[in-house]
Amino acid sequence: MAAEKRECMIIGASPIGGGRAFREFDLENYYIICADAGFETAQKAGIKPDLVVGDFDSAKTPPPKDVKCMTLPVEKDVTDTMFAAMKGLSKGYRDFVLLGCLGGPRFDHTLASLEVLRFLRDHGGRGYLGDEHTKVFMISDEKLTITGMKGATVSVFPYGCLSANVSYTGLQYPLSREDLSIGGLSMGVSNAITADRAVIRVHRGTALVVVYTA
Repeated sequence: MAAEKRECMIIGASPIGGGRAFREFDLENYYIICADAGFETAQKAGIKPDLVVGDFDSAKTPPPKDVKCMTLPVEKDVTDTMFAAMKGLSKGYRDFVLLGCLGGPRFDHTLASLEVLRFLRDHGGRGYLGDEHTKVFMISDEKLTITGMKGATVSVFPYGCLSANVSYTGLQYPLSREDLSIGGLSMGVSNAITADRAVIRVHRGTALVVVYTA
């Protein structure tokens, strides 16, 4: 792993608007992998990836020959995004940002990207999905600290389990070791960050934390 590349950024094919989603990142710190037509998103943002992977079924044109590329078969068991995550892990990266992976009109692709987050977590990594307005985290038996996002909307959902036991501080509606359940009436939807530092802790189970800014 190159010394200056401390984290891995995966850019997917889903639309993420203009360059706003990239502005918070110092791209020099990231090993950047584009998944399929994510290369077109990178081009529009003026970003040169370290690697492009995909079967290129969603790309208008394949990457030029001067871009390092791995062509995958169309018929395979994993998505291009999952393959990119596997590649990043194999290179030693453990911190991931996945942009353009929220699916857009393809809700099935969003669900597949959640499975990428699970895969990273189960293999010693961590990451989140993001676009220009939304960040999605998956946490298990740990805490998530959110800073500098006062006023953002936060929703928390159990994931892959019947319930998750959670605590919140720094939110409009705090909780202390309360259960959020699948199909239950205790729903963690549309809370709001009211402090400069908010903490969401999962004591038991796994939860998705969705942070939305207008």
